[in-house]
Amino acid sequence: MESWSVEQVCNWLKQRNLGELAPKFREEEVSGAALLALNDRMVQQLVKKIGHQAVLMDLIKKYQQQKSGLQSLTYRCETASQKFPEVVSGKNLKSFFARQKTLQWTSSYALPDFPYDVKCILAEKKCPDHSMRIRIIEFLQADMTKYLEGSLYFFPPMQLLWKRALKDRFKYVRRPIEDDEQVLRNKCKFGHRRGQNRKSSFAENKRDGVQGQVEEEPAHLKGSEMDLHIKWLNQEYMKTQRNWEEVDNRMNVTIEIRRKMISDKAPLKDILRLFPFLRCPYQLFREFQLLTHMDIYKKTVEILELYSENILSLYVVRNNPINIMLQENLKQHTEEDVLKYMKMTAACLLLPEVFGDDSSLFAAVNEEVKAVTPVMEVKNPFNVNSCEFALYIEREELAQLNDCTMALAALVAAFHVFDIPCPKRIHRTLNFLESLVFEVKNPASLP
Repeated sequence: MESWSVEQVCNWLKQRNLGELAPKFREEEVSGAALLALNDRMVQQLVKKIGHQAVLMDLIKKYQQQKSGLQSLTYRCETASQKFPEVVSGKNLKSFFARQKTLQWTSSYALPDFPYDVKCILAEKKCPDHSMRIRIIEFLQADMTKYLEGSLYFFPPMQLLWKRALKDRFKYVRRPIEDDEQVLRNKCKFGHRRGQNRKSSFAENKRDGVQGQVEEEPAHLKGSEMDLHIKWLNQEYMKTQRNWEEVDNRMNVTIEIRRKMISDKAPLKDILRLFPFLRCPYQLFREFQLLTHMDIYKKTVEILELYSENILSLYVVRNNPINIMLQENLKQHTEEDVLKYMKMTAACLLLPEVFGDDSSLFAAVNEEVKAVTPVMEVKNPFNVNSCEFALYIEREELAQLNDCTMALAALVAAFHVFDIPCPKRIHRTLNFLESLVFEVKNPASLP
C-alpha cells in the first residue's frame, strides 16, 4: 500500500464501498503513503460523514496490524533460516510454516468489524454487560473459526469446548443484577435465603392455594393496579433487553391472582397470555422455588450426575435404541465434557424405560409431540452442534431449552407450577424424580 498511486487508492476506496470519497482523495492527491499517514484530524477534514470516517480508520488499522504480523513472521523465518538450514533447502518447509502460523496467528489476527453498538461500548471503554459480552464472544468465535479454518479449532467439538472455556473466563466477573439474565439464572440455581430449611418432605412442600407459597406475603392489589402490572409484564416480554429485577418484583406481586387462576383451572392459554414470562425457563424455575422452596435446576443436575452411570448400566436399557445411538456417538468423541453431557442426556431419556413407564408421555425423541400433559421434545440428542430441547404442554411449545438438564427440570416444574395431574403411565418416573428433588426420608430408588 505504501507504493500505491492516487488512482490505486481511489480504486481501493471503490472496492470498499467508499467510492464517493474518491473525488476528494483525488483532489487532495492522497497516495498510498499519505493514506497510511492520515491521523484523526486529517480524516475529519477529508471525510464529512462520521460513518465513513470510522470505516476508513478501521480499514487502515487492520492493514497496519496485518502488516505488523507479516513482518514478525518474516523475521522469524529469517532467524530460522540461520538456525535451521534444512528449512531454507525446502525440507520440512510446509510443517515449519504451519507451526509458525499456529504460534503467531494472534499477532497477525485483526479484530472483525463489530456491530455499531458494540463499537460504541468498546470506544467508550465501558464494561459491557453479560449479554453484550456473549455477543462479542460469539462474534469472535465465528470470525476466528473462518480465520483458522483447517486448524484444530475448526472442528465442531473443539469449537464447543473453546467457546465454553471462553464463556467461563467471565464466570466470576462481578456485575450488577440489572438487565442481566445470567445473574438471574445463577440466583435461581444457587440463591437461598438465610435461615430457610431446605430439607422437607414432599407432603410438606406441596401446598394448595396461596398460603405459604411465597416467602413474603404479596400485597393485596386492586383491580386497576393489577392490570397495570400485567400490562407492564406483557410489554416487557416483547423487549430484547429486559429489566429482570423488575420482572421478579412484578411476578412476585401478581402471584396471588396467578395461583387463583391456576387453581380455578383457567385455560393455559389465558394464563400465558396474562403472564408470558412463565414461558421463560428461569421464571418457571423461580415460580417452582416460590411454591416449594426448592431449587429444581440444581437438584436436577445433581440427580443426573449421580444416577446417569447407574441407569446406563442397567440390563433393561442395554438394547434400547437410545442407548445404542449413544454408544455409536461416544466413539466419535474423546473430550470428557462432551462424553459426560451425552451420558446425562441418554440417562434422562431412558428413565421411563427403567421404570416401565410410557416414554411417549415423557419425551418425544425425533418425533412429533402427541401428549397433552407436559412432555419434552428432543431433536438430535447426541449431536453437540444441532441438538434441540423444548417443553410442550397441550401440544404447544412452551419454551426452548439449552440442554437435557434444563429440559428435565422444566418438565418436573411444569406439573407443579401449572397444577397438572400426573398421568398414571408416567407416575413412577416422576415420583422417583420428585422424591429426590424434595429430599424425602425414603426416596424412591432405581429398580
